[in-house]
Amino acid sequence: MSITKFEPDTKYSYRDYLRWNDDQRWELIDGIPHNMTPAPSTKHQIILRELLVEFAVYLRGKPCEVFGAPFDVRLSASEQNEEIFNVVQPDISVVCDKKKIDEKGCKGAPDLIVEILSPSTAKKDKATKKKLYETYGVKEYWVLDPLNENIEVFVLNEAKYGESQIYGKDDQLKVSIFEDLTIDLDSIFGKE
Repeated sequence: MSITKFEPDTKYSYRDYLRWNDDQRWELIDGIPHNMTPAPSTKHQIILRELLVEFAVYLRGKPCEVFGAPFDVRLSASEQNEEIFNVVQPDISVVCDKKKIDEKGCKGAPDLIVEILSPSTAKKDKATKKKLYETYGVKEYWVLDPLNENIEVFVLNEAKYGESQIYGKDDQLKVSIFEDLTIDLDSIFGKE
């Protein structure tokens, strides 16, 4: 079915989501559809590319996989499509349990998620998605701000995100889920 309008007070499931064929990217959060930003900025794409390369090179020959958007992450305790109400497309997902990966994306929480802010997604990424990722057990969540060239990192500890750590362009970011991965952020944000 072609989606142009959603019914108010209707909770949509992953089963509904799979039927939408309107050539737009959507996320579901608590059954509410959210249209994705259609065209990320060039800076967003450069940062995304550089981070994907860092993770891909590091993970070569290791059991974890890295995926860039669009890549559906289904956050639910259920395997039934009609009972899944949270489907997100993080900019980057790192998944270390291969049983979670299928042809449609990831079923369950990735180990690490990166969201790159844009003006239209900042509030959702910083509040709504942070809570969602915490609830479903994403071990490490990065909120990357391309405008201010920093990354806010949340690490799950006893089912809650602790106080965030903020890293700037000149910092080295130690990835908590990997013992020996440190990323030079100057190489991610690029030289002016």
